[in-house]
Amino acid sequence: MGNEKIYKTMKTVGGGSIALGIVVLVTGIVSGILMVVNGARLLKAKKEITF
Repeated sequence: MGNEKIYKTMKTVGGGSIALGIVVLVTGIVSGILMVVNGARLLKAKKEITF
C-alpha cells in the first residue's frame, strides 16, 4: 500500500519536472532569439548615429 503511494507521487513529480523543463527550454530559446535580434538591430542603428 505504501509503495503504490510512492509510485503515484513519483509519477506526478516526474511529469511536472518534464513539463517545467520544456517551459524553461522554450523560454530560454525565445529569450536568446530576442537578444540576438535586438543586438543586431542596435549594431545596425549604431552606424546611422553621427556626433
